[in-house]
Amino acid sequence: MVGLKPPEVPPTAAMKFVSAGMAGCIADLCTFPLDTAKVRLQIQGEARIQRTIGSVEYRGVLGTLSTMVRTEGARSLYRGLAAGLQRQMSFASIRIGLYDSVKQLYTPKGAENTGMAARLLAGCTTGAVAVACAQPTDVVKVRFQASRALSDSACRYSGTVDAYRTIAREEGIRGLWRGTLPNIARNAIINCGELVTYDLLKDALLRAQLMADNVPCHFVAAFGAGFCATVVASPVDVVKTRYMNASPGQYRSALSCLLALLRQDGPAGLYKGFVPSFLRLGCWNVVMFVSYEQLQRALALARPALA
Repeated sequence: MVGLKPPEVPPTAAMKFVSAGMAGCIADLCTFPLDTAKVRLQIQGEARIQRTIGSVEYRGVLGTLSTMVRTEGARSLYRGLAAGLQRQMSFASIRIGLYDSVKQLYTPKGAENTGMAARLLAGCTTGAVAVACAQPTDVVKVRFQASRALSDSACRYSGTVDAYRTIAREEGIRGLWRGTLPNIARNAIINCGELVTYDLLKDALLRAQLMADNVPCHFVAAFGAGFCATVVASPVDVVKTRYMNASPGQYRSALSCLLALLRQDGPAGLYKGFVPSFLRLGCWNVVMFVSYEQLQRALALARPALA
């Protein structure tokens, strides 16, 4: 037996909600350094940063990680982790934990199978709602991850709570929701790339009886989902990261940030940090989906004992 078997009684929506948040935190703990490397590579070359620390240059995933450890210490790889975990407890819980429930709402009554349209609509819906709720945590996470790329970063924020307070005071409440529109676009795409792809791959593997509903099946489906999500979402992710990290007034809108990026780096700039993005999303999806499946099954099995 590989992992826990599917329970006879399916997990409830509440179990999926809690399991998704916990699985998201586990995945973040495992892949956070890759996410930080992705952020550093995405903002590298930005005019404001280039003028201040032109001597610091990141080259590739391993080069970025080793440079950060050498110049800032190993703890820099996990800068912003507190905000990242706060983000996952709200973000992953909504966009992943509620996906199945929302998918059923879009599925016509009496339909034997859920169609592609229902899956895509469910992915877009939960992704958008999750961003609206968790955007401040994402802004703070990105600011901390990118902080050493700024000359005045050492005293920018003293901690996570101070970051929320300072951003709200200096940039207004809207500052905590900076980049919401590109982030909604990004997560609608990522949700469709991750959840819908995972859903389809898992269903296809089970229907064809190529694999049983266990950890290897979840691993294969999650890896494919991570690759698809990275390919379609990387351009929006680059714009989102730069716009969130920008100082007030640097860009008029997400569109102006996109145009500035294209002028400076060309279309290739939209895929800056693609390798760490794929490594991060691929690994994150594998850890998250495998953990998610096992956690919700564990909760379902424990339900009779808790009753």
